[in-house]
Amino acid sequence: MNLTMKLTFGLVLMSASAFCPADGAGVVLAHPPVDAFFSCTEHFAGQFSSVGDALGTDCVPQRLVEADGRMWLRAYDGNGSKNEQWFGWNMELLSPCQCEIVRVHVNAKDNAPGIMGKGRSSSITLRRSDGVHFLLAHVRDIRVKPGDTVKPGQPVAMFGNNGFARSPHVHVAAWKESTALQIRWDQSKMRMPPEFRE
Repeated sequence: MNLTMKLTFGLVLMSASAFCPADGAGVVLAHPPVDAFFSCTEHFAGQFSSVGDALGTDCVPQRLVEADGRMWLRAYDGNGSKNEQWFGWNMELLSPCQCEIVRVHVNAKDNAPGIMGKGRSSSITLRRSDGVHFLLAHVRDIRVKPGDTVKPGQPVAMFGNNGFARSPHVHVAAWKESTALQIRWDQSKMRMPPEFRE
């Protein structure tokens, strides 16, 4: 990729930072889950009743891939039938907040892409000092334990594919008391993906 394209992507990532809102009614600001391109599919209101699922978002790391002289954002290489073909598989997952780890659950069985697993996924529950909770689910290689404190952007686990999931990704949810919160990514904390750094 040439320097012009690298600079263009850098400007796109940085230009939105001035418009990033602070926490507001029903909204929480979170550190991005990964130092890479990523896209998220959001759970709509009423899709799930659990506060750890309601208004959550499922994020998938992506890379720019060249095909026939064109650049495309893709989530996996090849046909995606193996976890190792997904760019997010085993990628470091970053803490969304300055938080205390309050709960960790491990499901050691990895799913094959395209086939939903069973049982509760591996997950980390975090709590900010103001009572806002975050849930990170479908993770693997968890690096924290209950009682630990973490900073925004600190690696806490790796992206995985377990529990009720069909592909490597992370489910992120936020809530305070019994109210689900919408997540906004703090674009001022997004970093240029490694493949674009000089």
